[in-house]
Amino acid sequence: MRLGMIGLGKMGGNMAARLREKGHEVVGYDVTSDQRDVDSLAALVARLEAPRVVWVMVPAGDPTAATVAELGELLGEGDLVIEGGNTHYVDDRTRADALAAKGIGYLDAGVSGGVWGRQNGYGIMVGGDAEHVEAARPVFESLTPDDGGGFVHAGAVGAGHFVKMVHNGIEYGMMQSFAEGYELMAASGIVDDVPGTFESWREGTVVRSWLLDLLARALEEDPELAELRGYAQDSGEGRWTVQAAVDHAVPAPAMTAALFARFASRQDDSPAMKVVAALRNQFGGHAVTKSAEDTPSA
Repeated sequence: MRLGMIGLGKMGGNMAARLREKGHEVVGYDVTSDQRDVDSLAALVARLEAPRVVWVMVPAGDPTAATVAELGELLGEGDLVIEGGNTHYVDDRTRADALAAKGIGYLDAGVSGGVWGRQNGYGIMVGGDAEHVEAARPVFESLTPDDGGGFVHAGAVGAGHFVKMVHNGIEYGMMQSFAEGYELMAASGIVDDVPGTFESWREGTVVRSWLLDLLARALEEDPELAELRGYAQDSGEGRWTVQAAVDHAVPAPAMTAALFARFASRQDDSPAMKVVAALRNQFGGHAVTKSAEDTPSA
């Protein structure tokens, strides 16, 4: 089928390439990429035949809001917008209602697979009406793994981005556990081959996973991770997951701790730990390290 792809970055560009490899005709548009086929959203819509399917794969927030709003002015009754970015699920209903008033369908699609998705296929988590899902099913089937799986119609509008948000929260916790295990083994003085240990876990163990495969690959390239800073950014979905857990009174200590660990990674000299050090010194006379010193003092 023919569809439009808006956003040709690391995800959108690879998704467009995979769809073309599967026989679909993709009209691509991006504000900056020289890989675009057209120079405007209006030109993209003009290249598509009704009923049109347009996949939006741009950064969450204002860029997505502006793109969907403009498409609402360009598309017509029977057309379909698939919003595949990391959007906060609470925004989906508002966008779907605005488009529905003009007869335009809306699906929210959480997408996982990273830079390997073009080769391995993507995980696609969709929210929206069943009739709209069926209209886009050839696209979903081409994007997901060739051996099957990787797709769920999770529920009504918003459900796709909600389950992708939870997916990313779980991912935070898994990555943090591997990270803590690495640091513990490296600090133990007992384990001589930390990279080899992770490599050995890839087969026959209950922690084997794609994340473990990627960690083993990273350690093969740089066994002591000497080329990296211990600084981890977050996309926002971890925060939304923790907020949703609060909203629904669901305990989520592992995901919450993993999110906070990322915040801590951005502090060269933690103000909170300065307070802890000062209090320990005050009540117990414990040694502290002055800012201009390398050794502790009482």
